[in-house]
Amino acid sequence: MTKYAEQILKLINESGGHMTAEQIFLKLKKTEPKVVQATVYNNLNTLYKKGMIRKMSIEGSLDRYDKIKKHDHLVCQKCGALSDINFEDLTKNLESQLGQGILSYDLKVFYLCSKCREKK
Repeated sequence: MTKYAEQILKLINESGGHMTAEQIFLKLKKTEPKVVQATVYNNLNTLYKKGMIRKMSIEGSLDRYDKIKKHDHLVCQKCGALSDINFEDLTKNLESQLGQGILSYDLKVFYLCSKCREKK
């Protein structure tokens, strides 16, 4: 693993949020002034393909990156705010319905966050 990949992985794993590639680039640039955006994108793709990070794709929003830890997500339908939530592990239930094992699942629950509800 390259030094940039290690630093990017550390940034994602220590982040309390769901950073975009741009946010990761800007944070990394503070300690690595010579890094370029293409390097960040390439390393993000490699880390994602190796299963070391999660990529959150939500229609109408930039991809965001997250640590590999069993959790689900709440997504505000209006502003796109993304937050973690822990539901009961559904793996056994899904496997029994399918009649076979599953590799993984990504559950996103869409709702209106408190800020958007207040604006209504």
